[in-house]
Amino acid sequence: MRGHCILSHGFESGPDATKVTALAEVAGRAGWSHERPDYTDLDAKREISELGDVFARVERLQALARAAAARGPLVLAGSSLGAWISGQVSLSVPVRGLFLMAPPTRMGDAPPLQAADVPVSIVHGWHDELIPATAVVDWAAARNATLLLVDDAHRLSDHVGASADAFAALLARL
Repeated sequence: MRGHCILSHGFESGPDATKVTALAEVAGRAGWSHERPDYTDLDAKREISELGDVFARVERLQALARAAAARGPLVLAGSSLGAWISGQVSLSVPVRGLFLMAPPTRMGDAPPLQAADVPVSIVHGWHDELIPATAVVDWAAARNATLLLVDDAHRLSDHVGASADAFAALLARL
């Protein structure tokens, strides 16, 4: 194995979601092991915030990422809220790269999206109804991130294949 990928789904999604499933297939073909944590129990905790227990997601991913990083190279990938937590965790766990789909650059009272200084690849929709494309362009530019902007909305449902291809390209660079 070349390393390990942890693929985090978005809010009100799950580990069998179309995008993270496509990324898992890419990782496997590229020789990377992978896992897709389930955060759905935390999404239901709306009494904490409208997005559930975001910081419990960070803690869960952090524990998984620490264990995986101890075994070898690690890549974190996520969609929407999964992208935000991947960025946060990259600050405290050594990662080789980040793959972010529809990343929220700001999210309520939470800190703005942050990320370790590693290769970052982003896929975002021009017509994202939740996260303005211009905010993601600015965030990506400040980090010299690879950015693929597509004619799609927040779910990127018309660009699952393009997202998988972009993930494959990131893994090939690592």
